[in-house]
Amino acid sequence: MPEDRVRNARNSRRCDFVIKRKIKTETVAIKRNFARFTYVLKHKICLFCLLALAFETVRAQYDPHFSHYFDMETAYNPAAAGKTSHLNISGAYALSLAGYENNPRTMFLNGDLPFYALNSYHGAGINLMNDQIGLFTHQRVALQYAYRLRLGRGQLGIGLQAGFINENFDASNLDLEESSDPAFSSSDQTGSSFDMGFGLYYAHENWYAGASVMHITAPKIELGETNELQIDRTYYLTAGYNIRLRNPFVTIPVSVFGQTDGVSYRTDVTARVKYSTEKRVLYAGVDYSPTNSVTVLIGGSFHGINVGYSYEAYTNGISLGNGSHELFVGYQMDLNLYKKGKNKHKSVRLL
Repeated sequence: MPEDRVRNARNSRRCDFVIKRKIKTETVAIKRNFARFTYVLKHKICLFCLLALAFETVRAQYDPHFSHYFDMETAYNPAAAGKTSHLNISGAYALSLAGYENNPRTMFLNGDLPFYALNSYHGAGINLMNDQIGLFTHQRVALQYAYRLRLGRGQLGIGLQAGFINENFDASNLDLEESSDPAFSSSDQTGSSFDMGFGLYYAHENWYAGASVMHITAPKIELGETNELQIDRTYYLTAGYNIRLRNPFVTIPVSVFGQTDGVSYRTDVTARVKYSTEKRVLYAGVDYSPTNSVTVLIGGSFHGINVGYSYEAYTNGISLGNGSHELFVGYQMDLNLYKKGKNKHKSVRLL
């Protein structure tokens, strides 16, 4: 019948319209959900990469590296505390991967001095470190003691370090669309642990050598109820030699530095040309770390204040302008605590 056909045609068109409208609505919803999912996924991937970078830094190279390691030996070896007859105060600020957001920034402060007690020579020191990488902040405070004894024509130091490590994760800077996402903490997380180190340091007239192990206890720091950071033991070797020239005012100090936690390693070889007079010291040099970087150093000593600057350019594909800056400042004051004529020693770095 014609009326039935017309009615069926109308119903069919209405049904097609409803289906198309529903499909369109669902398509728009799918697109919105997909865009939202993509946005969240993108932020999570960026966050994951950031956390992974920070975690890998903590896991593989927990301790920051300083280009002025030859002036900051107590940062890696407690046996270097009190190795000269001076009160030593030093500090450094390092900005790594310049130009990148959330790049590592490290501050270090140290003080050490020698003293004589119970017919023996000793050294004592304290160092503070604040290392910020992305949303993570690593802080360390440590006390150092070194027993010093005459050995051959040099002096041997046996050192012990004890202190605390504090970790903080700043959740307030997390950029998440869903603040209630259970995959990420919505509150700051902190944790701390006891830490120890041990080292040996031998200084001769023209050379020195040291070996140490830090984080002997391999501390495990809990961040909240579900996260933890494992800090592996780190081993250090360092040595240096003063090359003397015919010109009595010019020497070439060369030094090597190595560190490993059993998973990754780093080696540095440094050479400097040093000009010394009674009132001032000037130096310029270069450091080479295979597969890592090339570093240029410049500095000197003026009125008892040591100042040094370095720029580290990476050789692994990172742009030359995205290297690392480091500023070192130190002060030395004569103490004359040693008994006259007994066991005096002057640092190889100051010859």
